[in-house]
Amino acid sequence: MRVGFAGTPAFAASALAAIAAAGFDLRLVLTRPDRPQGRGLKLVSSKVKNIALERKIPLLQPADLATEPTRAALFEQTLDVLVVAAYGLILPPAVLAWPRHGCLNIHASRLPRWRGAAPIERAIEAGDDATGITIMQMDTGLDTGPRIDVVTVPIAARETAGTLHDKLASVGALAIVKVLRQLARDGTVPMTAQPAAGATYARKIRGAEAEIDWRRSAVDIDRLVRAFDPHPGARTNLGDVSVKIRVDAPVARLTEARSGAVLEVADEGILVACGADALRISELQPAGGTWMPARAFMTGRRVEAGAVFGTPST
Repeated sequence: MRVGFAGTPAFAASALAAIAAAGFDLRLVLTRPDRPQGRGLKLVSSKVKNIALERKIPLLQPADLATEPTRAALFEQTLDVLVVAAYGLILPPAVLAWPRHGCLNIHASRLPRWRGAAPIERAIEAGDDATGITIMQMDTGLDTGPRIDVVTVPIAARETAGTLHDKLASVGALAIVKVLRQLARDGTVPMTAQPAAGATYARKIRGAEAEIDWRRSAVDIDRLVRAFDPHPGARTNLGDVSVKIRVDAPVARLTEARSGAVLEVADEGILVACGADALRISELQPAGGTWMPARAFMTGRRVEAGAVFGTPST
């Protein structure tokens, strides 16, 4: 079976590596063009590109899939199936119809919940106790195609987007290999239409969302901090210093202190009042700096009870 692959970040690279290790005939890999990163704006290859180069798989990096030269280059290759994982480009109908068995997507949620760009972050932010991987047949809608396989993955109590990403990447890699083996063996895979009920949209993370509003409850802020760890990182201000933070579990606390006020400074962290209850900040990263334990930050900044985290607007 002639397999193509389209993907870009580490999540996709896990699946590509598993497909290659399973012995499938990988005819083509698509990934986004190299992007400038860091202070020197050096061009950096995607994780998927690195695997394709290591394994000498034919590689294309089109900026879009709408131009005739790009499509001509794609359609020179005959594919039985195209696997798509976090590619970053919309597949036009002609591309969806290109492989004999169509295009299979590895999506990091239990569809129809959390269709869209940020299913991992939104699941944690919403307080879901489980998420999963869906292997689906792609259509022209946004993650609306029929489901082939759904694997449930519990969300741990202190899960971050980073730890959940790694779990789902591993589960997705195993799931797509299982589906491809069935497709190769039987020439088809069973599909089930997504139910109309329960659909939600995981909108793309915007930078402004990472600013902590201490008037929210400790539970809500804790979820946001974990959902945005490691990227983009939940941030707040202490005076004129902008910091990203990590926190421990919410602390039940009755207080009339201002939201964002420091209630207690101890070796284990900085206890901060929220709209309801409190949170203990365990780690901080000043802008342009590195992560450090709260104790080290307090030593350098002399944080004391009564100081206030937050921006003037909050």
